[in-house]
Amino acid sequence: MLVLVAPGQGAQTPGFLTPWLELPGAADRVAAWSDAIGLDLAHYGTAADADEIRDTAVAQPLLVAAGILSAAALGDVSPGAVAGHSVGEFTAAVLAGVLDDTAALALVRKRGLAMADAAAVTGTGMSALLGGDPEVSVAHLEKLGLTPANINGAGQIVAAGTLEQLAALNEDKPEGVRKVVPLKVAGAFHTHHMAPAVETLAKAAADVTAADPTVAYVSNKDGGTVAAGAEVLDRLVGQVANPVRWDLCMETFKELGATAIVEVSPGGTLVGLAKRALPGVRTLALKTPDDLDAARELIAEHGVA
Repeated sequence: MLVLVAPGQGAQTPGFLTPWLELPGAADRVAAWSDAIGLDLAHYGTAADADEIRDTAVAQPLLVAAGILSAAALGDVSPGAVAGHSVGEFTAAVLAGVLDDTAALALVRKRGLAMADAAAVTGTGMSALLGGDPEVSVAHLEKLGLTPANINGAGQIVAAGTLEQLAALNEDKPEGVRKVVPLKVAGAFHTHHMAPAVETLAKAAADVTAADPTVAYVSNKDGGTVAAGAEVLDRLVGQVANPVRWDLCMETFKELGATAIVEVSPGGTLVGLAKRALPGVRTLALKTPDDLDAARELIAEHGVA
């Protein structure tokens, strides 16, 4: 059983969209999306530097556009389930037929702007904790006033909070944690700091039509599968200020009988977690179009094409 997954913010790197735009029709499709949302996706995906694409309002639609584009390049694929990490949930919603691509990108653009505005109120950020016991780490983070914003499984937790709180974490790591790594994001996402963005996104989502998913849609909120499009949309809105439970999503993949996971562009992060948490499950990351042939072979063995 094949699962398609989509990465979240922090996966972007300068120029990562360049090779994807060389595929037939890709540049025109990206140009149409750019016009629709008022953001030059081709420029940011090819010519912008790391600081420019770290901007929340840019990174989020750029990642979703890349995910949709790379998934389309696979051809007519029918996965058993889809899921996305944080903003990657919007990519997953498109792959599941819940949202059309332009509507999803327009909503993500508003999400990114609202989250950037919320992040500007206070200096905040996120850092990944590598190693350690999850229960010990969560208790330590709460002692420092930080939120375990992403519980990713495979021994990885992401802490979010003010820059002062994150500095304290660097000086006082939880027992067993090998390293604290700052992430390429510009705010404390999936925490109470994002509450204003939830309200803004809810108003924007009120005008969006959501269809029921055509495949199992696995939600970050609790790792559960969601069968109604309206509920998917509600969860996309609320998840802005709720922790991402990717550990529970991976447990659901296992329960559903997943045998292969393909991560759409810019892939790498989620298959890395799966390799540690789901031994025996085949994984592949779509980093460039050079990975498409191998992905199609994997899909032929584990999915329906």
